[in-house]
Amino acid sequence: MNKKPLGNSALMLPPIMFGGNVFGWTADPVTSFRLLDALLDAGLNAIDTADAYSRWVPAHAGGESEAIIGVWLKQRGGRDKVVIASKCGLDMGPIKGQGLSKAHIVSAVEDSLVRLQTDYIDLYQAHRDDEATPLEETLEAFAQLVQQGKARVIGASNYSASRLAQALEVSRKLGLPRFESLQPLYNLAKRDAFEGELEQLCLSQNIGVINYYSLAAGFLTGKYRPDSDLSKIQRSAAVQRYANPQGFAVVAALHAQAERLNATPAQLAIAWLIARPSITAPIASATSLEQLDELVQATRLQLDSEAIEALDSAGR
Repeated sequence: MNKKPLGNSALMLPPIMFGGNVFGWTADPVTSFRLLDALLDAGLNAIDTADAYSRWVPAHAGGESEAIIGVWLKQRGGRDKVVIASKCGLDMGPIKGQGLSKAHIVSAVEDSLVRLQTDYIDLYQAHRDDEATPLEETLEAFAQLVQQGKARVIGASNYSASRLAQALEVSRKLGLPRFESLQPLYNLAKRDAFEGELEQLCLSQNIGVINYYSLAAGFLTGKYRPDSDLSKIQRSAAVQRYANPQGFAVVAALHAQAERLNATPAQLAIAWLIARPSITAPIASATSLEQLDELVQATRLQLDSEAIEALDSAGR
């Protein structure tokens, strides 16, 4: 299975990265272990998580996803065969705090390392920009983690083009490790936030891109059509944003091309992302082995020019 380097680093990623936000939330520990075992057996060894996963669940404090991954890593072994990406910076409550100050980053990584039961994190990312903290302080803190061997590579998530460019310039001027990756919201039904200035910056500076919401919160899996019961869609705020004429045009194109290529809409939506020159590895999650198989099959699907042109046109 072909792998791509993350930016200018030596870190290699498979065609997709598994979204670990489901662990401890919509996938219990037993299911999570089965998914992780099957993921590795399929040759897909990259997992995305964060300290804030899944703090949004009642009675959760955050770190549940990392803790499940840590137990699995301890039981399965082979840490060097797995790529773990985690993030810090979101609100972790009144005691732990939030942001990208040096104090918070240094404290957050220690907590993540304990939960993950590992000595290092392959890709450690700023979960969200923190304009209240100077970029110099944030990048110097990340540089310390790299120097100590606690993070192999650093990255940014949810940064604008201007702020990412500023961060890259600060790293260049101070001789610090730079953000080698960006994690933006990007999928076939939501393209404007990434395509344009942000995408061009990543291409010109060789920044790896591991986009999230690759299946638009399930909207691109094929279960929603223009004649679907919109009252059910409207109960899901994450899906509702895509339930518009453009979104349904994308769904129609996915169904048409899936039928032509003997595939599924979900497989095509992921394969389209994999084929994008700017994308290193889209993030996608699954809560069952059947859903995971969809992701695996997507990595083996080669889209022809007709499919790419049809999906490109529908998504604009």
